Amino acid sequence: MSIWKREIDLDELNNTSQNTLIEHLNIVYTEVGERHISASMPVCHFTHQPLGMLHGGASVVLAETLGSVAANFCVSELDYCVGLDINANHVRAVREGLVFGKAEPIHLGVSTQVWQINICDERERLVCTSRLTIAVKRNKKA
Repeated sequence: MSIWKREIDLDELNNTSQNTLIEHLNIVYTEVGERHISASMPVCHFTHQPLGMLHGGASVVLAETLGSVAANFCVSELDYCVGLDINANHVRAVREGLVFGKAEPIHLGVSTQVWQINICDERERLVCTSRLTIAVKRNKKA
């Protein structure tokens, strides 16, 4: 059973990234399932830290992007979601290629949501695991 309260079109979703940090990091939404959303991000000069490996902050951007976007599709048009807290454990260094993030809900409540986001390398090895807590807010225009 799908968790989404609104239809998600990957092309439209990717178009919303224009002129944002998401576009700058070349994050591309790649898949929507009944209980998850996924995206890819390159590991290259603009996502590296000075030692030539994926910057932990870039992983956190990918994680928060996926969790926040997913959260907003789990609420009605009358509500919106914003991040409250995020943590990340960086478990493997990556120097090149792509990483893939997948966000899945742990809790979908009325006022809060909690999302688990795992980021893996091209060999499906865990690179980073992150947990994002979301606040669900009522749109003041409603």
